[in-house]
This record gives sequence, structure tokens and C-alpha cells, in this order.
Amino acid sequence: MKRLLSLIGTVVLTMVFGVSSAFAQSENYLSIGDSLAAGQTPYRQIDTGYSDLIAMRLGMTGQLSFYTKELAFPGFTTADVLKRVKSEEASDLLANATLITVSAGANDLLRLVQVNPTAGTLAFSQLQADYALNVVRKNMVEILEELKVRAPKAKIFVMGYYFAYPNVHATQKEGTNAQLIKLNTILQQQAEHAGATFVNVYDAFGLNATNLLPNISDVHPNFEGYRQMANAFLHVYSGSNALAISSNELPKPNPISFEQILEQQEKAEQKKEKEQEKEQEKEQEKEQEQEQEQEQEQEQEKPSPAASIIQGFTGYAAFMEKVRAILS
Repeated sequence: MKRLLSLIGTVVLTMVFGVSSAFAQSENYLSIGDSLAAGQTPYRQIDTGYSDLIAMRLGMTGQLSFYTKELAFPGFTTADVLKRVKSEEASDLLANATLITVSAGANDLLRLVQVNPTAGTLAFSQLQADYALNVVRKNMVEILEELKVRAPKAKIFVMGYYFAYPNVHATQKEGTNAQLIKLNTILQQQAEHAGATFVNVYDAFGLNATNLLPNISDVHPNFEGYRQMANAFLHVYSGSNALAISSNELPKPNPISFEQILEQQEKAEQKKEKEQEKEQEKEQEKEQEQEQEQEQEQEQEKPSPAASIIQGFTGYAAFMEKVRAILS
């Protein structure tokens, strides 16, 4: 999993363009969570997401030392995010982080929603939705507790969610929208309880954001949608609109398909397997050398047959002298 994540992850070093910064700290920024944190496009690709835009702006103002979205992955539920946060490979990244954004919870809920994009209908089970929301609540408590311990230097921001079905009929939106509002409420409550900050992105989208969510069969935003999410964060982060990103500042699309990611993953897997085989061969050679050295040492320490006879003879002679002494 880490290898795939590192392929879609990016590291951005500080970029200073002569813009004076009102903030002294240079951030080590980690984007954690689901496909939104990873930057998934509406067409099953990975490209610039909200976290990339945040990193871009912080870099331009001299406020960024390090950035990665290696801890984000499409499809992650809160349980997956929790497992990722607890993983050994995340330890160093978290320990050095000063800024973390978390997107988690939507996949717990939205995977229960049955969508017919052609008919423009939505359906879900309220019982299943309630259960999923309760799971989100419990897992978010643990995620934020873990981040407190594992990322003690980090300011933590919990990203909210937008209504993801603007193309369905208006009469179909109410029920699913109500569940999404519940999800955002849970995320905000748990963030505030843990001393983290909640970022509201719902208001920037509303119920009819077809311009931000162009694919009626997909819930992921386009660049403009990710810009809205990034600006929502930057407003909360800075306390003003000073860091807001304009539309003409958006980078050109440079997507990588899931097929390309899987191909690169396979190559990385093969490379790692070869490296592991070489390491195992080295270890085996080392063990063989150690065994040979031990055998040689044992041979040197082992007494010769002649020495054994002499030792035995000496002991017998001493015994006979004691016997003679008693008899005399």
C-alpha cells in the first residue's frame, strides 16, 4: 500500500517568489485521508487536489518546507485512515508534521447510497446510514487521539464534505443531504472536542454545484471544486482571504490514470522484491561465514587425542600415588 501511495504522493519543497509572509512558521504538511485528500478527478485519475493547491499557496508565500499526500488513498474509510495513522511507515512523517489535513468519513456513508445518474434518483437505508455515522464518530475520536500522540507538533484540520449529487432531481436530494449534514456535524464536533479545527466546504458547493462536479456518475470535483476546498481551508488557516487562490492560478491538468498507477506499482513491487532477494542472499552468505568461523574456532579449541591420553595418564598416576600413600 505504501508503494502505491508514494507513487501518487508528492513532495513539494519551499518555493519563494519574493512574496513577504505574514507567518513565521514554515510548515511540514501532510494530507491524510480518502480520494479527496489524494486528488482524485471526476474521471478516475489522480491529479491536483485541494491539498496540492494548499501546498502550492504555502510554498509561494514561503510557508512550506515539506508536503506529501502519501498517507491518502482513494476509497479509504475512517477505519482505513485509522489503520494508516497507526502504521509504522507513517511514524516519521507524523512525528515531524506541523500541519495536517484529514478527509475521512464520506466513504463510510456514501458507499451505502444507491445512485441512478440517468434517472436522477438516490436511495439508502436509514438504519445502515445511522450505523455508518456512528462508526465514523467512534473512529474519528480514535484518529484524532492518535494524531495528538503521533504528531505532537501538528495543527490538525478536519475537512468537511460537500453535497455530491447535484445532478439528481430536487426531490431526491433532501434525504441524502440530511445524512451529509449529520456527517459534517459529527466531524465538527469531534474536531472541536479534540482541539482540532473543522473546515466547512459544504457552503461553497451547495446543492446544485454541477459546475464543480461535472461527471453525473462520479462524486469527485474538478479543479475549480478543489480550489473552493483549498480556499475554505486557507481562509480558516490564515483568518482572512489573503491566501486565497484565484482561478487563473490553477495549474494545468497533469493526470495519471489508475492503470498507470497500477503499472508503476507493479514495477515498484518487482524492484523491491529483487532488492529483498539480494538482501536475503547477503544475509545467507553472512550466516554461512559465521558458521564456518565457529566451526574453525571449535576445531582449534578441541584437544588432540594425544593430549587426552596425557591428561588421562596424569590423573591415573596421581590416583595411584594416593593409594600407595594409604597402604604404606
